[in-house]
Amino acid sequence: MAWPNPFRTRDQNTRTCWGYTFQLTEDHLTPEKTYPMKHSYDILAEQALDRLNEISPPPRSALPRNSGRYAGLEPDRRKGAINAEPTPNRRDLYVLLRDHAHTDDTLGKLWSEVNTVPGWVDWDQIARGQDVFYRYGGPALTGLAFQSLLGGMGANRVVETLARTGGFSTKVARHRLFETTQHILQCTQSLQSIQPGGAGFASSIRVRLLHAAVRQRIMKLAQQRPEYYDVQKWGIPINDLDCIATIGTFSATLVWLAFPRQGIWLRKQEITDYIALFRYIGYLTGTPTEHFETPEKARIVMESLLMYEIEPTETSKVLANNVISCLEAQPPQYASRSMLEANSRWLNGNDLCDALGLGRPSLYYWALVAGQCLFFMAICYTYRSIPYLDRRKITALRKIFWTVIVDGKYGLGRETSFDFKYIPDMHKITHREEADLSGIRQPGIERRNLQAFVLGCGFVAVSAVVGYRVVSGLATRFASSFM
Repeated sequence: MAWPNPFRTRDQNTRTCWGYTFQLTEDHLTPEKTYPMKHSYDILAEQALDRLNEISPPPRSALPRNSGRYAGLEPDRRKGAINAEPTPNRRDLYVLLRDHAHTDDTLGKLWSEVNTVPGWVDWDQIARGQDVFYRYGGPALTGLAFQSLLGGMGANRVVETLARTGGFSTKVARHRLFETTQHILQCTQSLQSIQPGGAGFASSIRVRLLHAAVRQRIMKLAQQRPEYYDVQKWGIPINDLDCIATIGTFSATLVWLAFPRQGIWLRKQEITDYIALFRYIGYLTGTPTEHFETPEKARIVMESLLMYEIEPTETSKVLANNVISCLEAQPPQYASRSMLEANSRWLNGNDLCDALGLGRPSLYYWALVAGQCLFFMAICYTYRSIPYLDRRKITALRKIFWTVIVDGKYGLGRETSFDFKYIPDMHKITHREEADLSGIRQPGIERRNLQAFVLGCGFVAVSAVVGYRVVSGLATRFASSFM
């Protein structure tokens, strides 16, 4: 829910997009400026992928699925996010790249690039940025799920690529969501994890090569049958603008949309540190980083994309529905569809959610989301104000998130190696599907939110009564002093 600002001044440059209001400047991107970005992409990663496939050819049925000498190399999930070493029996493109970088010019160029730490990287700042994610862990995960992912389905070009991978059918969308979250957890698990050789570093390279594989596959199919994917209309799959938007949804969108709409406002230094962290992650994944040099630039690119890239289509509706369906009544939260839709509307606004075809939940569920925000605000502001509690919370959430999302029986079950399992196919387009409600229903998160809402209302009522009596008493004393 966008909180109104009664002090905002409006003029001819004021713009409101999907419930977010800002001032348009000459620094904002225009369609003319973004058009070349839709047709530029990470060429070096594709060249490296070609060489890796020559060294260890993928099976014909699964480009570039794991096979050959390096078949089955997968990170040891018991080591968490610290260890990037694989275990046998899976092909791992990161390990292939590492082991052959010194014998091949193309691979050596990519390996040298990712292992060269840019001069603008301040490791102390990166570590602080990692802490920011866990300091606001609850609202961060909520924002990533319901705004960055579900709200991001309003990007009409991006969803055309996602729909062709099959990775957002209801049977696999939840798994896909957890895989993305695993990457973020690995990148924030520790400073060593994001540094060269760490698990977050390795996963970022794997994601970069995965993007190259998806792009190559879709472009190959489009050459065979142009109507399969309209390159002129949608641009190269996973192009530079798409990658900028992805980094932006993980960083700027959280800072200026998801957090404030949940009642969370970051401190200036926290914003700077958090943006710097994702600028470096973008560097590793092959994303142009100049738009994240400062928080101001990151905010401007976010606003520009809101203006010109968010335009939901029928495909957007299909994928948004499937995200809701894959989370409905699922452990460990057991949230109802109405609760999920209320979360989505609170974070994205009614206009965007109407365009995505989401249902309109009753006021009861809006109250539950309000209770959730009160809970997050109480926890986040209390803990961050006490350094000892802040450190304890950050340490605890690092372990809890990893256990629940990656190792837990309701999560991935084991660490993913980001291999190419959602393979674009000429006959594969994601369709609307309904939720699987065969599992056991539990009260879950809705009971907690209701309790928080009732307690919050009670606190406000008590405060109002106490405040009224205090003011009345003072007024009475003040009046009697003149009698």
